[in-house]
Amino acid sequence: MCKMNDLLNSIQVYQFCAIDLNLFLDNYPDNTNAKEDYCRVSAKLKELISQYEKEYGPLTNFGSSYIENPEKWINTPWPWENMYKEDK
Repeated sequence: MCKMNDLLNSIQVYQFCAIDLNLFLDNYPDNTNAKEDYCRVSAKLKELISQYEKEYGPLTNFGSSYIENPEKWINTPWPWENMYKEDK
């Protein structure tokens, strides 16, 4: 559990840095050092999130996680078509 919390904490730190650098670059788009820092922080963040998701499962459920079988979304019943719906 401690490793999981440490990993989550690291993800939060890198997310904060990435957002802060993003906002900085909105105001100073030509700052080369900030661009390099943003790329470095973003790469590390992606690595940490990937590590967390491999070990503990997805962090989000909206568009950020890899889907093994995207066709399944269209080949399964819609919520209103499920077999538990009562016919009246």
